[in-house]
Amino acid sequence: MTRTLGIAVIGTGKMGADHVRRFGRTVGGARVVAVADPDGDRVKEVAAGLEGASAHTDPAAAMAAPGVEAVLIASPGPAHEEAILRALERELPVLCEKPLTPDPAGALRIMEAEQRLGRRLVQVGFMRRFDAEYERLKALLDADGIGRPLFLHCRHRNASSPSFFTSDMLISDSVVHEVDAARWLLGQEITAVTVLSPRPSAAAPAGLSDPRLVLMETSGGAVVDVEIFVNCGFGYQVQCEAVGEAGSARIGDGHAMVVQSAGRWGGEIAQDFTVRFSDAYDRQLRRWVSAAARGRVAGPDAWDGYAAAAVSEAGLAAAREGVRTAVELVERPALYR
Repeated sequence: MTRTLGIAVIGTGKMGADHVRRFGRTVGGARVVAVADPDGDRVKEVAAGLEGASAHTDPAAAMAAPGVEAVLIASPGPAHEEAILRALERELPVLCEKPLTPDPAGALRIMEAEQRLGRRLVQVGFMRRFDAEYERLKALLDADGIGRPLFLHCRHRNASSPSFFTSDMLISDSVVHEVDAARWLLGQEITAVTVLSPRPSAAAPAGLSDPRLVLMETSGGAVVDVEIFVNCGFGYQVQCEAVGEAGSARIGDGHAMVVQSAGRWGGEIAQDFTVRFSDAYDRQLRRWVSAAARGRVAGPDAWDGYAAAAVSEAGLAAAREGVRTAVELVERPALYR
């Protein structure tokens, strides 16, 4: 008989609610048995749609609920560290939406907690690693299919930004995906960051420095450039081109359908990340559920979350000071090698 893993979901906003929907519908082997959110009305509404699930306003209470064997954290970033440490106290596998923590110091404390346990239990929700196109590009680079990588050219565009979005969040909440993808694709650490800010787009809300160009240098001598534009107006678009010594490869250009009619042709552009990366989210959850049932991690771990936080911290400093800023990393602990 197939085992069903009991999940506590912490945070029932857009991301949390999307994950709850996936469990039991597109992701098997798991069911949500507890949900937590500071908004008591919202969490009760979510729990009401789940057979046998309990509703809580305290994450610790949700983790202690009967049947909980793993935790998915989709609360705001500043709340992640406390929730993860609580889960580790109970030795529960964790899938935490990015960022692992808003700052490297918090991520280090999580790694220290895992090292005391002697095993990795925390996985970070950098879902691009599970996207089919990204996986093909990774396989190509690992096989030396285009020679030594020289550049990664990345574009990350949103139709519009939410009202609470800040200039810092362009780096810490958006470009952080390219940070992890670049580290993973190249198998290299990012060593320095430069941020260039053109005149803001007329569509950008007052005070938002949008768009930006983020330049990253790597330990292997490659250069990564990221155009981040969160008020482009036309849709959600993520593209990446790798340029090597013997060729290039680009992903993110695909269209589900191209229509030709009345002397014109065209297709649709996804309007939301949950649409563009829907399959990646499903694959991420399936692999995490399978690994969590064995007390393992099946994707980016706490070290990856720490490295991304360190690069983001350097990027924020580079944006404030207008200078190239080195990334400071501690020595990688043996548990994460």
